[in-house]
Amino acid sequence: MLFRNLNVLLLLIMNSNSSHGFTLSPPPSFLSSQQRTTVSSLSASVATDDGTKKKEDKMKFLKFQRDEIAKKKNYLRGAGVFKEVKDDVTKDMADQFDSELMNQMKENPNYMIEKDGAEIYLAKEHGFCWGVERSINLAYSAVETFPDNRLHITNELIHNPLVNKKLYDKNVNFIAKDEDNNKDFSQIEEGDIVMLPAFGATLDEMKLLDEKGVKVVDTTCPWVSKVWNTVHKHQVKGLTSVIHGKYAHEETMATKSMCEIYLCVKNLEEAEHVADFILNAKPGDGRAEEFMTKFSKACSPNFDPHKDLQKIGLANQTTMYKKETRAIGQLFQKTIMKKFGPDLINEHYYEFDTICDATQVRQDAIDELCDMHLSEEGPKLDFILVVGGFDSSNTAHLLEIPQMRGVRSYHINQADCISAENTIRHRNVKGDIIEGETLLLPKDEPGRKLRIGVTSGASTPDKEVQDALGRIIMLDKLQENGELQA
Repeated sequence: MLFRNLNVLLLLIMNSNSSHGFTLSPPPSFLSSQQRTTVSSLSASVATDDGTKKKEDKMKFLKFQRDEIAKKKNYLRGAGVFKEVKDDVTKDMADQFDSELMNQMKENPNYMIEKDGAEIYLAKEHGFCWGVERSINLAYSAVETFPDNRLHITNELIHNPLVNKKLYDKNVNFIAKDEDNNKDFSQIEEGDIVMLPAFGATLDEMKLLDEKGVKVVDTTCPWVSKVWNTVHKHQVKGLTSVIHGKYAHEETMATKSMCEIYLCVKNLEEAEHVADFILNAKPGDGRAEEFMTKFSKACSPNFDPHKDLQKIGLANQTTMYKKETRAIGQLFQKTIMKKFGPDLINEHYYEFDTICDATQVRQDAIDELCDMHLSEEGPKLDFILVVGGFDSSNTAHLLEIPQMRGVRSYHINQADCISAENTIRHRNVKGDIIEGETLLLPKDEPGRKLRIGVTSGASTPDKEVQDALGRIIMLDKLQENGELQA
């Protein structure tokens, strides 16, 4: 027999034209039936081994571990999963969250309305974004679809107290967590329904829920998933993901879990610290120890700034201040060019804008309100009211804009922050809660109309804004009648 070694024969009949590896031709007809069976068995074994290796290589990337979980039948996501109840849920949301006053303002070309002697100027982009509406619709739909199951959610659905209270009233259990954000999943049992919030969940949480065999309703905003896809590209390219975000924020915690190596920078000042290290630090000069002390909670385990900052990719928490993210990107680009030269910029730096559209247009809209107030011709506002959860990152950044431009402004999280005694409870740009500050000041001209600018964060219902404005208009009436002390 010409070919006694069937393993050698197997190699000879392999066709390596495929770009994905070897493809195997049928065994030659001159072999005996038993020999053809042996060759076929060996061929199948090689193909299986090759497929297993490819899957193992693929699963080194964290994105594919996430994708494997999301493919399973117990993992529910997307607008099509609750078709039967979606229309009813959408109507229910409109009844709960819509505002007649806000709708009237939107119908006017300049988004202004005069109400009971007060002029109200609404930012042209404000309130619920489509990602938040999608998350609420999925969560409410899950409640309607699984009335006999225990329902849990791994975090607040969105950063708005009204919306989260309504879920609580629907008997959704919010998973308890400690100060370090460690969550107690022991109460979750097989057959339960677990919802992931708009911010997403960490990869470890997804794996744990998968092991428990529960149904998962994923309400993660697609813009957050877009950030995860970006940090996956960093991993493929061998880059460290530098995330412009707050390291303890739920969204950034989820994003970190999708990175192999990462570093979080909260603002431009921290980014400048990183840039200075890239340019000037030398092994053994002690700066690595100082760097790690500063960023110990904001970087991946075993982070080595000398090694891990040689090649970086920029991503961001979707709700950050977009102008600052751009400034950080420009800083890192210049830093890398100075360090390695313009010719090698693409080998050492990668950037892709992951600030969501809703964040951008809301920031632009409040900028326009400030422009109107500061222009010589425009009406002068008494103040700008920003409505949204105190722990809402996108709302906090809305406040920063008028504050930086010297426009009197307040951030409240709900209507009852405005008291009948003409005081306001609000959050300042440092994150401090200020109690008892006077809201309506004496008017510089008797009879002058109160002028208010107003906007709201992407997770704030219009009804919440209407309720707050109603309180302010009531105070203005009392002031006009001399019944209110400044």
